[in-house]
Amino acid sequence: MEFTHSERSRNLQAAVERFLAEHVYPAEQTFAEQAAEHRAAGTPFGTPDVIVKLRDEARRRGLWNLFLPDSRFGAGLSVLDYAPIAELTGRSPAIAPEALNCAAPDTGNMELLALFGTDEQHERWLRPLLDAEIRSCFSMTEPDVASSDAANIATRIDRDGDEYLITGRKWWSTGALRPECKVAIVMGVTDPDADRHERHSMVLVPLDTPGVTVRRSTTVFGYDDGPHGGHGEIEFDQVRVPVTNRLGPQGGGFMMAQARLGPGRIHHCMRSLGIAERALELMCDRARSRSPFGRPLAEQGVVQEWIAESRLAIDQARLLVLKTAWLIDTVGAKGARTEIAAIKVAAPRAASYVLDRAVQAFGAAGVSDDTPLAEAWAQVRTLHLADGPDEVHLRSIARQELKAGLR
Repeated sequence: MEFTHSERSRNLQAAVERFLAEHVYPAEQTFAEQAAEHRAAGTPFGTPDVIVKLRDEARRRGLWNLFLPDSRFGAGLSVLDYAPIAELTGRSPAIAPEALNCAAPDTGNMELLALFGTDEQHERWLRPLLDAEIRSCFSMTEPDVASSDAANIATRIDRDGDEYLITGRKWWSTGALRPECKVAIVMGVTDPDADRHERHSMVLVPLDTPGVTVRRSTTVFGYDDGPHGGHGEIEFDQVRVPVTNRLGPQGGGFMMAQARLGPGRIHHCMRSLGIAERALELMCDRARSRSPFGRPLAEQGVVQEWIAESRLAIDQARLLVLKTAWLIDTVGAKGARTEIAAIKVAAPRAASYVLDRAVQAFGAAGVSDDTPLAEAWAQVRTLHLADGPDEVHLRSIARQELKAGLR
C-alpha cells in the first residue's frame, strides 16, 4: 500500500489550508449571521452572500472542482490525492466544501453525470453544476419502505412511449429546497420482474416539471440545514419526462449507486475526520484554559484520556480511509467494497467519539451554538444512518469474512 500523496496534491493541500485560514474561518460568523437573516426574512433556504464571495476567491486560487478524478471536468486527482483535501474542507463543513464546489450531494451527482451522462446531459446539467450556476439533489430514500434495504425502493418509473411516468414519494433529498436546486436524480423501479438488483433505474427530473411537489424539509436534531437547502420530502405524481432523461442503462440503478458511493464515501469520511480534528483542537484549548477544582482540565487524568483516545481514533480511521482510497484507485470501487463498508462505520464512529468528548469538555457551552460542536455532532450522528445504517455495513463485512473462512 502506498499512501504518499503526489507533489500536486501536497501543493493543493497547502493552498487549501491558506484559503481556510485567510478566508473561510473568518467568514464563519458572517455566514451564521446571514443565514439567520434569511430565516428572519422567511427565506431559510437562501444562500448567504458570503458563499458567493468565497466561491469567487476559490476559483481565483485554482481551488475548484478538485473532487472529480475525470480531468475533462475536474482536477483529475486520484481518490488518494483528493482525500486529504476533503479532510481539510471538513474543518468548516457548512462553508468550505461549497466554497470549493466540492459539497454533497452535488459531488456525487456530478460524478454520476460524468460517468454515465450523455453529451446532452453533460451540457444541460453537468456543466452548470460544475460552474455552480445550479444545484441538484438525489432522491433515493422513501418514507414508506425500509430504505436500509434499497431493493425495497418502490417509486415507479413506467415507460409510456417516448416518456417515463414517475409516481412515488421521496424524502431526505438534501438540498431540494434551495432556490438554485433545479434537478433531482430519482431512483425508481423500471423493471419490476427483473432480478431485485436490476429492477431500478435513475432518471433526471427537473424540479419544475408538472407533478413534482416539494412538500417540506425535515430537520436534523432540530437543525434546518437551511443554507444547504434542507432535506426535502418530494412527491412525484404522474410526472412525465423524456426517456432521454434516463441516466445510464435501464436497470442500472444499483450499479450506478455503488459507483456513486465509492469515492463519495471517501469524501464524507475524510470530511468527518476533518471536523474531528478541529474538535480535538478545541478540546485541547478548552482543557488548557479552564480550571475547575483548582487545576486546569488538562491536568485531569480523565481529560487526558479523552484527548489521547481521540488522537488514536482519528489516526486509525484515517489510515483505513486512505487504504480504501488507494484500493479504489488501484482495483476500483467493486474491489474495495469491503473496505468501503468498513470506513462507513469506522470514520463516523471515530468522529462521533471525539465530538462527544469535546462537548463534554465544554460542558453547557458544548451543547449550544456558541461553538461548532453541537451542530457538527448532529451532522456526524446522521452519518451512522446515511447511505445505510452501520448495522448493514457490518453485516456486509461479516459476510465477506465468513466467505473467506470457507476458502
